[in-house]
Amino acid sequence: MIIRNATFADGRVRDVRIDGETIDEIGEALDDDGETIDATGKRLLPGMIDAHVHFREPGFSHKETWTTGSRSAAAGGVTTAVDQPNTDPATIDGDGFDRKAELARQSSIDYGISGGVTESWSPEELFDRPLFALGEVFLADSTGDMGIDAELFEEAVELATDAGVTVTVHAEDATLFDESAKDRDDADAWSAFRTAEAEIEAIDRACSVARGSGATIHVAHTSTPEGAEIAAEAGMSCEATPHHLFLSREDLERLGTLGRMNPPLRSEARRVKLFERLVDGTVDIVATDHAPHTRAEKDAGIWEAPSGVPGVETALPLLLEAARNGDISYERVRDVTAANVAEIFELPSKGRIEEGYDADLVLVDPDASTPIEAADLHSKCTWTPFEGTNAVFPELTMLRGTIVYRNGEFTEGTGENVRA
Repeated sequence: MIIRNATFADGRVRDVRIDGETIDEIGEALDDDGETIDATGKRLLPGMIDAHVHFREPGFSHKETWTTGSRSAAAGGVTTAVDQPNTDPATIDGDGFDRKAELARQSSIDYGISGGVTESWSPEELFDRPLFALGEVFLADSTGDMGIDAELFEEAVELATDAGVTVTVHAEDATLFDESAKDRDDADAWSAFRTAEAEIEAIDRACSVARGSGATIHVAHTSTPEGAEIAAEAGMSCEATPHHLFLSREDLERLGTLGRMNPPLRSEARRVKLFERLVDGTVDIVATDHAPHTRAEKDAGIWEAPSGVPGVETALPLLLEAARNGDISYERVRDVTAANVAEIFELPSKGRIEEGYDADLVLVDPDASTPIEAADLHSKCTWTPFEGTNAVFPELTMLRGTIVYRNGEFTEGTGENVRA
């Protein structure tokens, strides 16, 4: 197969020859000896590697499944996704991993499986599996199912470092939550409760633990520019989500409980500064924290509704819209969605359009901006916090040389564990 006259993120126009699962040759006017895709006037990017998703299986298939989640990902240009451990059973031991791995065989895209840390986790069993990382390890006591205390966090960092496994930290300190906000019932109460200071202080402490043990951690869903700066200064990596980059507390009156997530939305001023940190390189990657719930589950009070929003299908399209508008370069979009992710999590065959790399590719018409509509998306949860926001969706997504999504049509799942 040849993709002809494609415009790369850096503006070069090249042909790309694909042989089997990998990129065989990149050049100009390559010989045409197979299927040809005309990419004239279109952008060709490496597939997004989403290091933080919740595809909800096993245990919560009414919210999402590996089939629906991975198809939603493919339609949004994601070719690899890393699933987090808070399923039922949780991925905290060998049995939990094996059960999830069996379900993951339904995936239309490549995937990783993160392990989790609780009081009853079994590191010796997890580290014997093709584990991607230790995902969403809480620094301190919090409201999540995977919450752990600081002492256990330090133990997990030490054991994971010895095993060569990255620790992904959900950094919020519940002792700094504002209890007075519990007297409120408006949509902004959740943001008022889970304060920015709770995240900033927890990131600082997590980085201190990592530095003290000679470890490297990855900070999940950084929602504050201050947190991103602390991680960068400490030599740790961090991610920002699309909802923290494109939404703020000013959107909560419109969103209601659909806008409740952990960490919560921040002020518009912090949102703007966080996006600036993405552009200038302080934030290393974008990951979605795709955490779908049904609309019925979200249709509750602010203290009863579950936290989390879908986002795996709209992340790259939102960034491409931002690039179309000149708010971020296409090269930076490429780096924060693919190249940097592959480097941080050691995926040597992914994240770049180069000879010998996996042919994980996304083709987009940069001028095909369209409003996001939940009815057109493929997640099982049937809603999006970005309803009506303009985005640029892929017309084709390729996984290791196979077209898995093209203009609304999917092929059978061919995903593999990237650690296997």
